[in-house]
Amino acid sequence: MGKMIGTILGIIIVLIIVCILISCVKIVHQAQALVIERLGAYQATWSVGLHFKLPIIERVARKIDLKEQVVDFAPQPVITKDNVTMQIDTVIFYQITDPKMFCYGVANPIVAIENLTATTLRNIIGDLELDQTLTSRETINTKMRSELDLATDPWGIKVNRVELKNIIPPSAIRDAMEKQMKAERERREAILRAEGEKKSTILVAEGKKESIILDAEAEKRAAILRAEAEKEKMIREAEGEAEAILKVQQATADGLRFIKEAGADDAVLTIKSLEAFEKAADGKATKIIIPSRIQEMAGLVRSIAEVAKDDDVSGEK
Repeated sequence: MGKMIGTILGIIIVLIIVCILISCVKIVHQAQALVIERLGAYQATWSVGLHFKLPIIERVARKIDLKEQVVDFAPQPVITKDNVTMQIDTVIFYQITDPKMFCYGVANPIVAIENLTATTLRNIIGDLELDQTLTSRETINTKMRSELDLATDPWGIKVNRVELKNIIPPSAIRDAMEKQMKAERERREAILRAEGEKKSTILVAEGKKESIILDAEAEKRAAILRAEAEKEKMIREAEGEAEAILKVQQATADGLRFIKEAGADDAVLTIKSLEAFEKAADGKATKIIIPSRIQEMAGLVRSIAEVAKDDDVSGEK
């Protein structure tokens, strides 16, 4: 019985020793660090890899996450230079660069950063007016990051970025801003409408001007074509009349030449002249002026006609 108890105690002791040895083996993962203390004092900072610690006298004081971390702080009341109270909440992006200082530099780093952020934000906003606060986010972010990074450096913390998440002015200010924005939008709309109407009027006027120019050009071309047609008509009529006169003159010349070749005397020529005058009168002339020589020849013609008539009468007898 005693032997069995001794065996069990031996097994327990071996298991305890094995557990202690296993607990002394530490594997540090990527982006992590372990702060090791020996008898309550800082001993070392273990980085990535396999490590062994002395049992009982050494312990892991803190496991540190070296990745960049984000913390969103609640809205903080701040007062601007023109005495406007608003709520601003911030987002901090930070990273632990020195595990030892982070572990021993400050009791509660996140609370310390939050309080430091609130005081820094109040100092910066206190030098700005409301409009500057609303339009200077990038400037405020840069100033806060610079001051927070300088203040947290002894704690082993590096502030990489600071962002103003929300800026919430009082309800009265928001209502006034909304009315101002509405008025500005209406003003822009009125300006755009006026510019559109102006452009439309200009385009209509240009269109009318172009139409008038085109109508004038069309009328000018039509007048030119009418004038050319009238000119062509007059030329054709003149050519026709000239050709008719030429043909009449030619016929008259041919007739006279034929009479002359036939041996006609002055009396015949005078008769032909009278016939020409008769045709010229055409029954429309009310008065015809006959030269004196033609009148003498007309008397001669009457005498010849009477003699011819007497000869015809004697012949019938």
